[in-house]
Amino acid sequence: MYSYDSRVRYSEVDHNKTMNVSSIINYFQDCSNFQSDSLGVGISELTKRSRVWIMSSWQLMINRYPTLGEPITIGTWPYDYNGIYGYRNFILYDEKKEVAAVANSIWVLMDTKLNRPVKITEEDYQAYQNEPAYKMEYAERKIIVPKELTSLPPFTVMPSYIDVLNHVNNAQYIRMASDYVDENFQIKQMRADYRKSALLGDIIYPSISKTKDCITVVLSDKEGHPYVNVAFHGTIE
Repeated sequence: MYSYDSRVRYSEVDHNKTMNVSSIINYFQDCSNFQSDSLGVGISELTKRSRVWIMSSWQLMINRYPTLGEPITIGTWPYDYNGIYGYRNFILYDEKKEVAAVANSIWVLMDTKLNRPVKITEEDYQAYQNEPAYKMEYAERKIIVPKELTSLPPFTVMPSYIDVLNHVNNAQYIRMASDYVDENFQIKQMRADYRKSALLGDIIYPSISKTKDCITVVLSDKEGHPYVNVAFHGTIE
């Protein structure tokens, strides 16, 4: 496992002085980039080969939210490859070295010249060392979206949403979706199913479905084709 230590920063907490879902995802995303860079297969090297890893789905399980100033350790490791897909776990330890959060992620290897997925070869993963998958209940990659959704006002993709790949970063979608979660809804699990990339200036049309234990947010284009489906599972407190 690749890991690094940090402390929960002021910029990473909400008004309750605790981390939120998007800040955890950002830490996990940084961790995978740090590992790839340390192994010589980071974004710069992949760019030379016209390759990039694109997020396909997240499954995040949260035991507790670390608080402002708390020492934390973030870790990650790949555990499998299959066709165009790569599979990676993440873990977040709190100051007591207990598991605060754990995640499964599925990635797709893309050819940036052809703009399409490509089969993963040994060259693509030989720098990494696979480890056993984390023991957890793994959800399906695709999210079943409720038939009845309530439409919400659309918004425009702004420059601050865009990452180094010139599309909306996967963590930004999570932040967008979480803005529609009620304050008294305590998120215990988050799933995200990415469908296509939103670009600068695109208009995103959100819609939502709520039950007592699940809030589903769909972020779509004008024709109703999803950029991402996000499901938040939890309890009302």
